[in-house]
Formats: sequence, structure tokens, C-alpha cells
Amino acid sequence: MPITAENYCPIEVVSEFAADVSTGLSKSQKELPAKYLYDEVGSALFEAITALPEYGLTRAEERLLGRHASEIARWLPSNVAVAELGSGSGRKTRPVLEAIAALRDSVSYCAIDISGAALDLCCNQLNGVSGVEVRGLLCPYLEGLEEICSRRHGDDSLLVLFLGSSIGNFERDAAVRFLTAVRKRLRPGDALLLGVDLVKSPSQLLAAYDDPVGVTAAFNLNLLGRINRELSGNFNLRNFRHAARWSSGESRIEMHLRSQTRQVVEIPGAACQVEFEAGETIWTESSHKFETDEIQFLAEVTGFISVARWIDTEWPFIESLWIA
Repeated sequence: MPITAENYCPIEVVSEFAADVSTGLSKSQKELPAKYLYDEVGSALFEAITALPEYGLTRAEERLLGRHASEIARWLPSNVAVAELGSGSGRKTRPVLEAIAALRDSVSYCAIDISGAALDLCCNQLNGVSGVEVRGLLCPYLEGLEEICSRRHGDDSLLVLFLGSSIGNFERDAAVRFLTAVRKRLRPGDALLLGVDLVKSPSQLLAAYDDPVGVTAAFNLNLLGRINRELSGNFNLRNFRHAARWSSGESRIEMHLRSQTRQVVEIPGAACQVEFEAGETIWTESSHKFETDEIQFLAEVTGFISVARWIDTEWPFIESLWIA
């Protein structure tokens, strides 16, 4: 089936990157949005992270989707299309699409991502899946979902995939707002398949986000490299170190980049100059972990009904199917 890609305002995306860099690095706790970790280099490094023995999240979700894809497909109506928010490489999605297509003549699938590199990986990964028409939409999640919903024909239903515990990158209140916004764009009877990482021992989590090989460190530091490449920054990456922290009060892993020395960085493309003290950090990502009862609560407060769930016990992770 054909594979197509659609570009969404690339100039605006660059402008937003510059604005977010300028705003984030001017805060008392410097921060950069995690979504910018996934350029071409970052996406490739993240794929390497998923293969590390310390990082069990991706393998847990792949086990769940591989084992239960047919059951997931049977929950869905015959006239369903699929949209994925933050597709990544698309590897985990394949068994779900195969199971849906096996019960129908064909199914359309749209990957929505702000990373062109991730969309390329996804389209390449899913090329040749029998009965599946694949396309990519380079666009923020909610704008992309709105576009997909506006193109629906008649009473077509939609399955939205939000996998990889990406919901954990949101603060708790922001996660509720985001899922509520997703629900508002859906019709009654549409579905959401949500993958969520569960709380486990801090030592296990810290090893997953600060691997001994240093792949996660390279992934994190690449964000500064991206600023240098795209915004003409002059970060010296050797002057920063990757740091992972566990916050028990917030049940989250935090990734930071710690300045090793007092320094000043120029970023002409973001029209800013940034001063760092030795030991000061840039907060680049939060990965919240959940208890199982929190997932039910999230469904209820955001306008969904949880109809099925599957839990991996080897690396505690939950896949939940919600109906709008």
C-alpha cells in the first residue's frame, strides 16, 4: 500500500524551537522541552536505547502488543482507522496493524510526529504490511489529530495509539489536560490505546535512564548539539554531563544536563545569551511512573471508559484500551 508524508509548517516548527529554547533557558531552573530530543540523531540514539538490557520498557510493550494484538483488534468496529501520536520507529505498532487488517479488507494508518526522522523510520518499518495504507503527518499531536478527525468519512471510527509511556513525559495535571483534549476531538465509540510505565524500584529505573554504556547520555547531550546545528549555538558538549534523578515524591525520573564549569553560551538563532554556574542544570525530560489505580482514574476524569488492560510482569508496564 502507498506511503506518503505530509509536511506541516516547517518554518513555524523552527521558530517554535527557537522560542522554546530562549524561554526555557531563561528560567531559574533552566529547562528544554523533551520533544526536541528527537531529531534525526536523537531518534537513532533512542532506538539504540530501546535495545539496551537496562531499558526494559520498550520490550515490555512489544510483548504486550504482540501477545494481545488480536484481542485489541476484536474490540474495535469494522470501520476503524488508526492514528498514532508520537510514532517513533513504528516497530511496536506493527502487530496491532496486522491484527486489525487481518479482520478487515484494509485499514488506514497515520503516524503523527514532530520529528521528520521518526516519521521516516516509522514509514520504513511499516512498509509492506499487508492491507495497511500508511502515511505520516509532520505536526504537533493535537493539531494532527484534529486534522485526521476532520477528514473522516461518515461514521468511520478511530483508534488513537499513544504508546511508549509518552504520557509520563507530562506533569500530572498536564497529562489530564492533554488526554481531555484528545477526548474532545473524538466521537463516542472511538478508542484510545494507552501504554504506561508502572512504578518499580528506583535502582532499576536509574539504571534504565543512565546506562553504563553512555547511550542515554549521548541522547541527552545531543539536544545541545541540535541547538548548535539548528540555532547556531556554541555549546561545548564536553562542558556538560548527563544526570538522571529519581524523585520519590513525584514518582518520576528526571533527566538533566549539568554544567561542569561556569560558562556563557551564545545562541544567535534564539537571540539569547545564557550564563551557567558550575553545577547548574538544564532539565530536559521527566518520565513519570504510575500505579495501576491511577490509570483507571485518568480514564474516568478525561471522559473515557477503560474496557480492557494488559500488564507485563517482567518489566511492570500496562497497556489500556479506553473507549470515548
